Amino acid sequence: MDWDDLRFCLAIIRYGRLSRAARYLRVTQTTVGRRLAALERSTGVRLVRRSDEGFLLTPAGKAIRAHIERIETEVLAIERLIRGHDTRLDSPVRVHGSEVLVAHVLPVCVARLQAHRPDITLELLPDDPEADLLRHEADVSIRLGRIGLGRIDRHGLIVRRIGHLAFGLYAAAVYLDGIGAPDFAAGCPGQTLIALLDENELSAQAAWLAAAAPNARMVLRTDNHEAQFRAAAQGGGMAVLPRFRADAEPALRRLATPTSIPSAEIWLAVHQDNRRAPRIRIVCDSIAAVVAQHIGQPQMHAAPPVSLIAS
Repeated sequence: MDWDDLRFCLAIIRYGRLSRAARYLRVTQTTVGRRLAALERSTGVRLVRRSDEGFLLTPAGKAIRAHIERIETEVLAIERLIRGHDTRLDSPVRVHGSEVLVAHVLPVCVARLQAHRPDITLELLPDDPEADLLRHEADVSIRLGRIGLGRIDRHGLIVRRIGHLAFGLYAAAVYLDGIGAPDFAAGCPGQTLIALLDENELSAQAAWLAAAAPNARMVLRTDNHEAQFRAAAQGGGMAVLPRFRADAEPALRRLATPTSIPSAEIWLAVHQDNRRAPRIRIVCDSIAAVVAQHIGQPQMHAAPPVSLIAS
């Protein structure tokens, strides 16, 4: 039995739809469907069935899933061990993580690497919570959260804290001229807010905003950090934004707040089997250097927060 056919079948089982399985496998939907059909034809057994919710397991599919996953675990362990001894620099290094970080860290890393290590290629993956270092979907992960320093977890992932992301509460000057200053003592009535739709990654910052402005009206929730930033810069409302970005935007004003906004830890993760591969080590060092220089602390020259007296 061909492991590749089993791998395609497992992707369908795991993701439920041909489109998502194809994106993970980096092939077309047609290829995924063809490989599944070939496996079912060779075994004479139907493993999945279509439904309105996507593909569901048949009894036979349920029976073999755990076995396929064990095979996958062993195959991926072998691949990681081999990659860990791979001294080549010309193989791509796949990086995934928080949108707000990779959008500003990776471009600087590319410039640094082109100047010093032009043979290294980066592949930037979408910010997908399902992207997995264990399944070799990515080589390096850069994310926000609260993870222990220098920790090796039970899956063999090495996690390194490389900085902190500072936040401020911002509004455009044109917004403040029209709406007036926020009255934090009263819960910011009459103000409008722009926030993230998925608050899991920045839950502490979301909780701070909810407590500081309970009487404000939400006008936009989005999972796109750039849309949040642009909406605030255009005068749409107040938003909690990373200081490294918002302090440099002339249209925005950082507001003095009654309590400080929690910062978020920036952490870098690789699998311990890959950490000694030269190209992965070089990319990790480059990411850490860029965060330390440009991202992980507020700009020292930034203007102080604007203190306004509510009318």
